[in-house]
Amino acid sequence: MPLDPPTDEELTLRAQSGETGALGLLLARHQAPMRAVALSLLGYGPDAEDAVQDAALTALRRIGDVREPAAVGAWLRAIVRNTSRMRLRAVRETPGLEGLDHLLQRDHEPSHPERLIEQHAMRDWIWGAVEELPPQLRLVLMLRHFSGVTSYQEIAAACEVPVGTVRSRLNQARGKLAKVLLTTATQAHDDASRLTEDSRHEAEATLEGAMRGQLPQEILELWPEETELVGVLSTEGERCHPFPAMRRTREKGVTQHLRHVVASRDITIWEMDAVNPAGIPNPCPPAFAWLMFRENRRVRSLRLVFPEP
Repeated sequence: MPLDPPTDEELTLRAQSGETGALGLLLARHQAPMRAVALSLLGYGPDAEDAVQDAALTALRRIGDVREPAAVGAWLRAIVRNTSRMRLRAVRETPGLEGLDHLLQRDHEPSHPERLIEQHAMRDWIWGAVEELPPQLRLVLMLRHFSGVTSYQEIAAACEVPVGTVRSRLNQARGKLAKVLLTTATQAHDDASRLTEDSRHEAEATLEGAMRGQLPQEILELWPEETELVGVLSTEGERCHPFPAMRRTREKGVTQHLRHVVASRDITIWEMDAVNPAGIPNPCPPAFAWLMFRENRRVRSLRLVFPEP
């Protein structure tokens, strides 16, 4: 005799206890009614699909909020309804993966709700899925939803592509991410916090060494001669290493303070706050990000990204 499938209540309780596979089954089971809600409010088109994907990712973070496990279907549909209405009300573009930034610890928020997510292994699951995306899609997703570089215009400038390409890549990234999450729900996942913590230590050692004018040997090995500074601070037609730019910044008396780290295997984002000495010409913007592309941990290229105020 075939076994009876688990009820919504059973799956919800298992998901709340940290079983990622149970949540994946819930999302798959209720995908059709969730899409129906989005279509009723947004009509046929990419907005409806985006709303369903955004709602599914929001459910990952908030599954612990469910008070009536047997009614989880109504809870999921309500999230889709709210997400769709937010899209209808939106006056300007905002990140579509509502609350997804909560999955990564912010350095200035020690009591962040991410602690709850860590207990449920959700963050490792999501970051494992993000790592499965092609680099171009992963980059726009990391910038849009995990960093301070969030507007389409800023992302387009950072990636050197048109705004329309950013939109297209984000839509592809969301769709692929949702599929990967469902197919990897029952797998073991790497510790995403370790990669972020290692990157944070590397950033602190790099900043401290740059201020002293002497980088530690283990940091120097990550910046080989072929590393290239690209973007607004580079010299057109010439290959520039990042170290001269670091030296000029130090000589001007500008200090950088690490604010936030976003790290994947081969893409790293360090968000900085800058403090300028009084009266210096051409002061550094108060906030910017180091966008690094890596190969075997070594930095292949560095681009400085300056978000809008």
